Amino acid sequence: MQNKASIIKTNNVSKIYTLGKEKIYALSEVNVDIVQGDFLAIVGKSGSGKSTLMHILSLLDTPTLGEVFLNGEDVSNLSERQLSKIRNREIGFVFQSFNLLPRATSVENVTLPLQYSNIPRNEWREKAVKALELVGLENRLSNKSNELSGGQRQRVAIARALVTNPSIIFADEPTGNLDTKTSNEIEKLFTRLNEQGITIVMVTHDEDLAKISKRKIVLGDGKIINGG
Repeated sequence: MQNKASIIKTNNVSKIYTLGKEKIYALSEVNVDIVQGDFLAIVGKSGSGKSTLMHILSLLDTPTLGEVFLNGEDVSNLSERQLSKIRNREIGFVFQSFNLLPRATSVENVTLPLQYSNIPRNEWREKAVKALELVGLENRLSNKSNELSGGQRQRVAIARALVTNPSIIFADEPTGNLDTKTSNEIEKLFTRLNEQGITIVMVTHDEDLAKISKRKIVLGDGKIINGG
């Protein structure tokens, strides 16, 4: 793994909020290196800083101090417009609440990120279908989101994250709204996708879910207290 290229790397990243005269460190000098093909779980109790770290790693937020590198490029001080363009191109997101349009079909939901890409419109459906096939939903292409089970909706969300062929996928509590059986199915899907070379970072408080990753880091009070 040490010979693989870094996709995202941080250098002493801190996130500081000012509350009156007090400085609150949501993150304190955190160093993370995510390489191609990695499967990293970020775990920690509520308030440990794991969501803040995910937002910085996925370019949804910027650090107060320190640097973030994406594919070797320093992206720490880019504008929100620049970061948005990079996110659309390089990063896929899977959320606990699915974030699907309820009256849109599976294909329509999956094509949403392509509307902000340089991919020609006449290729959108083909790419969406391939992504849905990858997550085992080739028989649910025309079903609307509100006609699908929770597990199927999360599969659509994963297909949507995959459709732009991003460098990395971030999953935020991806099984949080699912029952045990469906959670196990989604866990197996993430494992299979990673085995195919897809880089995944998963944020969770669920230790059982974290076990499917290749490695994990544990956060506490904004610092890495285990792993790395």
